[in-house]
Amino acid sequence: MINSKRINMLNDLLLLNKIKNGDVQAFEKLFRSYYKPLCYYADSFLNDMDSAEEIVQNIFYMFWKDRADLQIKLSVKSYLFQAVQNKSFSYLKHLQVMDVYREKVTLEEPEISNFSPADDLEYKELESKFTSLLQRLPERQRRIFCMNRFGGKKYSEIARELSVSVKTVEADISKVLVILRKELKHYNQ
Repeated sequence: MINSKRINMLNDLLLLNKIKNGDVQAFEKLFRSYYKPLCYYADSFLNDMDSAEEIVQNIFYMFWKDRADLQIKLSVKSYLFQAVQNKSFSYLKHLQVMDVYREKVTLEEPEISNFSPADDLEYKELESKFTSLLQRLPERQRRIFCMNRFGGKKYSEIARELSVSVKTVEADISKVLVILRKELKHYNQ
């Protein structure tokens, strides 16, 4: 009597053979069978379903792209789960490297030793004038400008958050930039 694991393995190998020959329906069947379980498996490492889905989609893309050269001896299921695990660990390692880099960059203090006392004084004067100009702006313009320049928000995000049109956001930022250029032209030379 043949057990269910062996039947599944044989079915997977038959599907793999069809996929290697370019059978799109066989690939779709494999995709539908394993997509969700693989996403949950990747999410168990990442705790981020969006990234998990992206990893699984990428694995299936590469599976299809490299289908003629795939060397799977026993189990397509094992192959896919191992690929997800490897990609998840690589992704986590990438995030770690990014965190270390980000931490290093934020810990490094900018070099200010090149500035003379006169430069330092001019910087403080410019900062004071800039702050004063921002305070004199109409509330909405100041808020929009600060959300964009200091908060890093896109025009569409600001428009949605403040319930105004994107054109209003563009116009207000343009007005503020004109004012700043005009008022701070002495420092722009």
